[in-house]
Amino acid sequence: MTTPLRLGIAGLGTVGTGVVKIVRQKANLLAARTGRPIQITAVSARTRDKDRGVSLTGYAWEDDPVKLATREDVDVFVELIGGADGSAKAAAEAALTAGKDVVTANKAMLALHGQELAELAEERGHVIRFEAAVAGGIPVVKALTEGLAGNEVTRVMGVMNGTCNYILTRMEDSGLPYEQVFEEANQLGYLEADPTLDVGGIDAGHKLALLSAIAYGTQVDFHAVELEGIQRISIEDIHTAARMGFKIKLLGVAQMTGRGLEQRMSPCLVPADSPLGQLQGGTNMVVLEGDAAGQIVLRGAGAGEGPTASAVMSDIVEIARGTRLTTFGQPAKHLEKAIPARTSAPAPYYLRMLLTDKPGAMAKVATVLGDAGISIDRMRQTQHDATAAPVVIVTHRTGRDALDTALAALPGTGVVQGEPVAIRIEDV
Repeated sequence: MTTPLRLGIAGLGTVGTGVVKIVRQKANLLAARTGRPIQITAVSARTRDKDRGVSLTGYAWEDDPVKLATREDVDVFVELIGGADGSAKAAAEAALTAGKDVVTANKAMLALHGQELAELAEERGHVIRFEAAVAGGIPVVKALTEGLAGNEVTRVMGVMNGTCNYILTRMEDSGLPYEQVFEEANQLGYLEADPTLDVGGIDAGHKLALLSAIAYGTQVDFHAVELEGIQRISIEDIHTAARMGFKIKLLGVAQMTGRGLEQRMSPCLVPADSPLGQLQGGTNMVVLEGDAAGQIVLRGAGAGEGPTASAVMSDIVEIARGTRLTTFGQPAKHLEKAIPARTSAPAPYYLRMLLTDKPGAMAKVATVLGDAGISIDRMRQTQHDATAAPVVIVTHRTGRDALDTALAALPGTGVVQGEPVAIRIEDV
């Protein structure tokens, strides 16, 4: 009989229990597809007696995930604890040191410590697989490392946080303000314990950093990702964008330029009739552009028990079949740190600001924009009261540096109240 692949699973939350269900319910299918049985030998979680809706009978229990990671009857350590540091990182390091392969869904850990973990794995002759860490059930890591291996990747782009996409599409569909939809998402359990990870773009930024490392053969560098969340997007922005034929999405974009590697995660306007513009609810979408393959669009569930457990199992199956890939598609010790670069490609921008209602206010704003080399394509006053007027301006294509110069000068006009909102109109 062929030797079984023995799993130790740390973390029995939504994803962990989903993996247990697949291994138990699809045992024959998995064996047929890999040529060997896949078995769970031991598990670990914070609470032992919790009802998880799946039997853990026959599995050894370890309170300490590090002990689980070093058991002799575990071949693959499946890390589903979460968190950039702490027990997740300690257990992953222990597993690699003890001669185990590692499968993880932990984007934060890899975005911050991926290089050192990849070097450790490859020094020991083991692998780290992380399909479930990016975009849930979408096989984007495999697409980059294998399917597009013969391409120079020219751009990686996508909506990678389902919670933000839910909030933005719910605002548009319901006409409700951000604060109300945020609370609704929180009540539904869509938000992380620290909501800033979602709405601040951090979670999606982790994912973008991982894809960038694979796409451009560089060390993963989350700290170089320009981050801007969706907290300042108003229902007026949503409605105004819709009238212009756009949708607002938290969009990640990475591309290598002559200045270095650009990585940004920020709200953008995208055409309403584009694949990204039509994306609804908690769905994710990743767009990969290669010089040979052209544009590849991958769409699917970005979270949830089934999709994420499916991605975890894809990595386990890969290991069971004997496939051995480097963590980021190239040997980790050969990866160099990219030079971080700010976005240089010109684009139109949507600007919303509140102007004091007095003669010459708009002329002062136009002068500041003109002095920065920015021309106005169109302008619209959305409302009006006795003291202030909300104004929306769409610029012609301009660079981000010029826009930042103008934004820094606007308070000096004495007519702009508060901080203007600036949103890039992305070419997708």
